Amino acid sequence: MKNKWWIALVAVQLAGLIFQSHAFAEPLPNVEINFGNTGSDQPNPSALSILLLITVLSIAPAILVLMTSFTRIIIVLSFVRTSLGTQMMPPNQVLIGLAMFLTFFIMAPTFSQVNEVALQPYLKGEISQTAAFEKASVPMKAFMFKQTREKDLKLFMDYTKTEKPETFEDIPLTVLIPAYAISEIKTAFQMGFLIFIPFLVIDMIVSSTLMAMGMMMLPPVMISLPFKLLLFVMVDGWYLIVKSLLLSFNT
Repeated sequence: MKNKWWIALVAVQLAGLIFQSHAFAEPLPNVEINFGNTGSDQPNPSALSILLLITVLSIAPAILVLMTSFTRIIIVLSFVRTSLGTQMMPPNQVLIGLAMFLTFFIMAPTFSQVNEVALQPYLKGEISQTAAFEKASVPMKAFMFKQTREKDLKLFMDYTKTEKPETFEDIPLTVLIPAYAISEIKTAFQMGFLIFIPFLVIDMIVSSTLMAMGMMMLPPVMISLPFKLLLFVMVDGWYLIVKSLLLSFNT
């Protein structure tokens, strides 16, 4: 139990340092941590703040994956590696890192708007937590709604019997997030299919050639891999993939 408290304490301190140096223009308020009974039946506000912070940190990966462009980017990059047949090259760490930085780049205007209309006014004490959440959700809804198919959105609205909203701001996040997620997955698979086609043609040509030469025991992958890498490098494949991803979010 003692080790768990120390882990939580270190996590809170690290999160505070990161947020203070990068995310917030003003320093975070001081937080006091008291162990044991405080002598009051009411919950300790500091303990509640720590619990809320740890909860946010625990769901941050899900927020990054399902409410940003990360889903589409990482799926497309995985398709590129699979179509090349390079096994674990590039490594997962490289693909995830590239996907994260591309996500920050694409989401920068949205995050800036959230910081301007919600985060900074809340830190200055001008608005409440509820108002800050409502204001922060508007730019995120605008981004997700632009990339969500009407068919996917209608699926979840019909299931929850939600009335037709007048604007995207009236759509609940519980409806918009899953609709946006499945729309992103479909778009990523469509892009992955187009990526697979030229490499599939090379595999078919190499396999047919080996069969015609009677070299059935030679794995076609050993011959086709250099040709696929050569094609990918000659056309500057990573540039084209990243360019296609960036343009796909502007449509």
